[in-house]
Amino acid sequence: MSGLFITFEGPEGAGKTTVLQAAAQELMKNGHSVLTTREPGGIDISEQIREVILNPKNTGMDPKTEALLYAAARRQHLIEKVKPALDEGKIVLCDRFIDSSLAYQGYARGLGIDEVLSINQFAIGGMMPNATIYFAIDPEEGIKRIHANRAREKNRLDLEQINFHKLVQEGYQEVISRFPERFRTVDASQTIDHVIKRVNEMIEEALKKIQL
Repeated sequence: MSGLFITFEGPEGAGKTTVLQAAAQELMKNGHSVLTTREPGGIDISEQIREVILNPKNTGMDPKTEALLYAAARRQHLIEKVKPALDEGKIVLCDRFIDSSLAYQGYARGLGIDEVLSINQFAIGGMMPNATIYFAIDPEEGIKRIHANRAREKNRLDLEQINFHKLVQEGYQEVISRFPERFRTVDASQTIDHVIKRVNEMIEEALKKIQL
């Protein structure tokens, strides 16, 4: 792997997608070759799995089924899209990756972080991000943003009660404590311009470390 793999993580409504696109534009302006993508999805097979996972009609989905579907989508996406781009020396910016499963299914769904980590280690074969940017925001504010954004894709997770989203926030804190060297945290409650500036700085720091 010769490129740079950076993942964006955080609760619903944190603004990851908007900032990711702005960061990609900044990198390309500076002459870098960049691939932007998302999870679950990013390629045809994984997008089909995404439709099943996030379909608001699938409220009866078992948590283990959910975790396995995420891992399956992640594997296909990684092998078909992310790894080839990294092998070409590109910077890959991905909206969510393994840490989402650890926080959402491992912690918030109560499956256990170690158990979900094991499933995903099988899926990704040890191919972890070089750096992960966590968008910290109060769950209530995140949900408020979701409801205010009429253009946003509403999904099954948006139907969860606020207590679930608070557990997700706790889950991320536990994940960050396990992988502190990989995580960088940005205050996503700040203005969008401020968040973009901070994220660009974090990416620049990651670039300097690998001298890409």
